[in-house]
Amino acid sequence: MELSKRLSAVACLVDRCGCAADIGTDHGYVPIFLVESGIADRVIAMDVNKGPLERARLHIAGAGLAGRIETRLCDGLKGLKPKEADTVIAAGMGGGLIIRILSEGKEAVDSLTSCVLQPQSEIAKVRRYLADHGLVIVKEDMVLEDGKYYPVMKAVHGEPEPYEEYEYIYGKKLLGMRHPILKEFLRREQSLKESIAADLRMHADSGGAKARLEQVSREAEYVRQALGCFEQRMPGEDE
Repeated sequence: MELSKRLSAVACLVDRCGCAADIGTDHGYVPIFLVESGIADRVIAMDVNKGPLERARLHIAGAGLAGRIETRLCDGLKGLKPKEADTVIAAGMGGGLIIRILSEGKEAVDSLTSCVLQPQSEIAKVRRYLADHGLVIVKEDMVLEDGKYYPVMKAVHGEPEPYEEYEYIYGKKLLGMRHPILKEFLRREQSLKESIAADLRMHADSGGAKARLEQVSREAEYVRQALGCFEQRMPGEDE
């Protein structure tokens, strides 16, 4: 099974495990890849909609893996018992939905070894939720596919570490490793915010424009702080 760049980044953050649960499995491609690659012995492919789950079931059967990948119709983690899986994957959905799934499935989450998440929106809120609920992001990745940027993160249970606001927005681990795709994304964000700010200054006499300019200026400062991480020398680098 060959995955897209986005799904490959998700799958690569899954640790070797006995059982993984893929929430919102859609076509079932990630479960098939995990089993075929020997990353997971078993996978529970879960979806709230019958149509996608049936597509997944057909793909799984076609791969000859019906005995190792179970399809399960359920909303989020409501159909997963504690200790039934080692890892949960939630990819390709909004950040608010991911937070709801983790919150409503807290009993199952508490028994997991790790969570692999790929939120499509409200990414800072997801990072903050994890920090506030005893889940530490230990690894992140970012890919560019079809003109869109996708951050991926793996979280495990542990003591929270301090974060600056810009690290919640852009990813402490991504910044620490000076991820090249993130740098490209930040450069784009910098250019975009400069353009928006210039346009707003032309209408600064408007109360709405003034408030928006303050917001954009604050966001631009977070971008500047994040880009500053790429200028710092890493341990072992020559002066």
